[in-house]
Amino acid sequence: MIMAMSYTNPPHPTARPSVAALMLTSLLAMVALGSAGCAGPKGPLVQKAKVSPGQNEAAVLAAMGQPTNRYSMPQGSQRLEFAKGPLGYETWMVDLDANGRVTAAEQVLTQAGFDRVHVGMPAEALQRLLGRPAEKQRQYLDRVTWYWRYTPYDCLWWGVTVSPQGYAIDTGGNVPDPRCDATR
Repeated sequence: MIMAMSYTNPPHPTARPSVAALMLTSLLAMVALGSAGCAGPKGPLVQKAKVSPGQNEAAVLAAMGQPTNRYSMPQGSQRLEFAKGPLGYETWMVDLDANGRVTAAEQVLTQAGFDRVHVGMPAEALQRLLGRPAEKQRQYLDRVTWYWRYTPYDCLWWGVTVSPQGYAIDTGGNVPDPRCDATR
């Protein structure tokens, strides 16, 4: 059996793709991104907590995995941090009483969470409130700006500048996320 094969020359390096080819490529990219968005690291805009008040720490760890940090709170209680960063848009804080039972679970990377930040807040309290930042950038005069990504803003993040002495010196604000600049 003889098979006929045809060969076409590759396009010249300076040749431009046709409009139809560009449209098809764009459509395929949008479909791929759309389907990847459902299973990507961001997931749904805000997931529900997998824990409820009264559960013990073992149940929390079974549902949420290992915490990214633990904070001591007043009267022997603890706060467990479950950050989905550095590119994640959620940080869950689960509060346990002195007996290791859940008293609260909250997704803290929200405008309401950011509104709790105030000038003069110690850096330790800031991290206990919002969890680890997605990024820290050194600024002039030994200041460091901490940034958190959050929904629904894919190309904005929220920042607070911390003094060399370890206190918030501004109340934060939305700024462009440099990760988005790389795609432009």
